[in-house]
Amino acid sequence: MRSLIRSALFALPLLALHGSVSAAPAIEVLGKDYTFPHKLGGLPAKLSDFQDLQINTFTTGDGVKLSYWEAGSGKPLVFIPGWSANGAEYINVLYLLSKHYHVYVLDPRNQGLSQHVDYGSRITRFSADLKEFSEHLGLETADYCGWSMGAAVLWGYIDLFGTKGIRKLVFVDEPVSIYAHTDWSEQERLDAGGMTSSVERMVAAFTSGAPTNQLVVDMKVVERALAKDSPYYENSTAFANAFVKDDPKYTAKVLFDHATNDWRDVIRHKINVPTAIFSGEYSNNLPSQRWMASVIPNAKLHAYTRPEQGDHFLMFKNPFKFTEDLRAFLEH
Repeated sequence: MRSLIRSALFALPLLALHGSVSAAPAIEVLGKDYTFPHKLGGLPAKLSDFQDLQINTFTTGDGVKLSYWEAGSGKPLVFIPGWSANGAEYINVLYLLSKHYHVYVLDPRNQGLSQHVDYGSRITRFSADLKEFSEHLGLETADYCGWSMGAAVLWGYIDLFGTKGIRKLVFVDEPVSIYAHTDWSEQERLDAGGMTSSVERMVAAFTSGAPTNQLVVDMKVVERALAKDSPYYENSTAFANAFVKDDPKYTAKVLFDHATNDWRDVIRHKINVPTAIFSGEYSNNLPSQRWMASVIPNAKLHAYTRPEQGDHFLMFKNPFKFTEDLRAFLEH
């Protein structure tokens, strides 16, 4: 089970590749071409078919070399991956959206191609990294999309720096508070999205495959990660697994801090830009996403059905629908 979770749940980190203002085609950085398992209409059959894709780097104020993936031109659109995730998983999303936007995916510290370090493993530092990344790109305003923990990084960003420079926000299926407090009512737990009564047990289950049960840790996300029910998802995870190597020693560092944050005050009081939220019927997070949509002014909730692959990985399992819905929101 441990190897299955590590290979199929989230494709994980490699080593840092750095140059202060480097810019290189992805195929050169990765060192070889790649043929995707499924040949799918409207998407590249090989990495070399995506000639516009680059992998670049910059250095944070505390000396960490972060990698980022980019493609396209036009209005900037920045993606922040979830816990232990990386830009390689976004290959289909990048390809589709790069026809309309200048798209970026930032590999957080200790994830993807970014540097492994034993400091700064907290959401607030990840949020500061995002701020420095935006400054590195010279972005005066941009659209930002956070998936899973990436949404929490955006909430931390907004808490620290406000929404200046953010044109529109997109959150994809992230609980408002992962830790379910023992004094909460069941409705409060649902509204917050609490999915564990023991953060330590959750960290052990997600990083080392330690045994747990549904009463202690909601393992729905693992179940849906292991469901190989989309050729698009199979292509993107296979690509990530081919180039990005897991090191739970580093990815585990941020998980406890991530799980113990409660972002309800930020979501209630500090989000004042147009917002879209994505979730679905397969996700146990859907009630909390509905709560979020109810308290953010004029927020738009997209609740995908089961046939639409409405789970935690909806953007990777159904990239054509996701990018179409995202574009409709961004262009409205």
